[in-house]
Amino acid sequence: MKHALSPEDLDFLQRFTGNDMAPSQFHHREHLRLAYMFLARHGNAETAYPAFRAALQSFLRHHGIDPAKYHATLTQAWLLAVLHFMESSATPLAGAEAFLDRHSLLLDPAIMFTHYSRELISSDNARAEFVEPDIQAIPRHA
Repeated sequence: MKHALSPEDLDFLQRFTGNDMAPSQFHHREHLRLAYMFLARHGNAETAYPAFRAALQSFLRHHGIDPAKYHATLTQAWLLAVLHFMESSATPLAGAEAFLDRHSLLLDPAIMFTHYSRELISSDNARAEFVEPDIQAIPRHA
């Protein structure tokens, strides 16, 4: 199923990757929008994740934000969650905003704690590399 990028998505992506977005403009919703965009472009998590990670880490470097702010498990887990909802959509959507409007459950950052314990998500290992959930798996489609 092919999800599209809207003109607004392309503008957002250009501003983000061009370092023309302030950290104060980048919150959970924007993180999800970006995940959707990388998945729509790459078509799968295996190729989207490295590009998504590189873009986020570049953003942190450019703005002088401590690289320890990057959390490998949360980044990949949210990417997988977005992918799950993209693949579960009956019809492709015309952009990230339409996707998030349809799947507003993703806008609650606390839902990740239905998959991960706070202890695991707070661990140094989870920050450094992706670890699988210890409560409930994030659904993956074949």
